[in-house]
Amino acid sequence: MGRGDIRTKKGKTFAGSFGKARPAKSAATVKAAAAKKAAETKA
Repeated sequence: MGRGDIRTKKGKTFAGSFGKARPAKSAATVKAAAAKKAAETKA
């Protein structure tokens, strides 16, 4: 279990991939960023 194991967070970081062990971004974060961008564009 280390850098070569893609099922762990450390392995995903090393491989540069995302998944259950290392989620890319949460839905709430993405939604908040989109709302902020929309507000900046509108104003």
